[in-house]
Amino acid sequence: MSSAAQGVSFLRDPVRRNVALLATCQALFQSVQSMAITATPLAGYMLLGDDKSLATLPIFMVHFGLLITTIPASFLMGRFGRRFGFTLGGIAGIICGGLAAYAIYIRSFELLCVAALFQGIAGAFAWYFRFAAADAADASYKAKAISLVMAGGVVAGFLGPQTAKWAVDLFAPVTFAGIYVMVMVFSTLILFVVQMLRIPPLTTTEKSEGGRPMSEIMRQPAYVVALTSSMFGFATMTLVMSATPLAMLACGFKFMDSATVIQGHVIAMFLPSFFTGHLIGRFGVLRIIAVGALLQAACALVNLSGIQFAHFFIANVLVGIGWNFTFVGGTTLLTTTYRPIERAKVQASHDFLVYATTATAAGVSGLLAAGPGWSAVNLTALPMMGVVLLASCALMLRQRGAVPVSA
Repeated sequence: MSSAAQGVSFLRDPVRRNVALLATCQALFQSVQSMAITATPLAGYMLLGDDKSLATLPIFMVHFGLLITTIPASFLMGRFGRRFGFTLGGIAGIICGGLAAYAIYIRSFELLCVAALFQGIAGAFAWYFRFAAADAADASYKAKAISLVMAGGVVAGFLGPQTAKWAVDLFAPVTFAGIYVMVMVFSTLILFVVQMLRIPPLTTTEKSEGGRPMSEIMRQPAYVVALTSSMFGFATMTLVMSATPLAMLACGFKFMDSATVIQGHVIAMFLPSFFTGHLIGRFGVLRIIAVGALLQAACALVNLSGIQFAHFFIANVLVGIGWNFTFVGGTTLLTTTYRPIERAKVQASHDFLVYATTATAAGVSGLLAAGPGWSAVNLTALPMMGVVLLASCALMLRQRGAVPVSA
């Protein structure tokens, strides 16, 4: 069969077609995220007066938006379908870009924080792209479907930071406004792409089956480890990443330098997704989670060893790869803990607790960077990774002699 014919056959497969569309949306969404990661802490810093300790408050607002929206987003999509929810997310992204650009123009830190809240609302829907890919996939394809959607972020690793570099002075002398105009453009593209999704809703039989109470589901060891991995893996990444542009600024680096570091970080977050699903199938999800925890701990140690450009770059690459293993691994492990009728509440509980932790990490990051300093940011990451490593190893020991947990 020719490559063209194989491509047509691939797109006719509804599961793989949805994965391709969701990967495209993921690329656009993560481009928005990477642009904002690069610009928002610096824009906040620029708009503040003498007290710079609140420079990462807009990043906290992003995670707060995620936190307050993730549960209603899941239940809305459970009732009205994934496409409906993803459409709302695209609209929220457009609002975010418009408000942020205007905030920069009128030099309003408060309005920038409101815009960041809408970015979080948009993200609360967009982070369900990975679960949407798994919804219609069979057990043998779930890990690959999740990781392939996440792999869309590789494109974002190049597209987002490069767009930010190009757009930063697009409306000079209003620095950063052009970046947020591009956030509007990318969010509009997401709005169009999600209209092509065809994800089947729950059947009448599935809806009538009911489900176990959350207290029972959350007592499963696999749920506890999945949540721990996703929660602390994401929090560590947020803690380090949020403070990196500010730490680099304090060390005399320019915007282009921090944009390059964030670019390397975003690529490292998503490039492993091309093979993370295969690694999970080959070695088991718990081993991949444990390796991710070790990589994120190594990031903190590299940052503690120096403040040259290479230290920032290598550390951000390590924390990106480690995040991929802990987050994709945690998501994959979570899909083994619920039945179809239970997915909305289980996914919502997982993401709510993850974003509660990341919102805290984003807020603490700025306070630590402005107070105790860069070393304190990285020292805070080490115990969290210790917990993830211990949890995954404990479950491996518990399951020794039984069938390994893997997708």
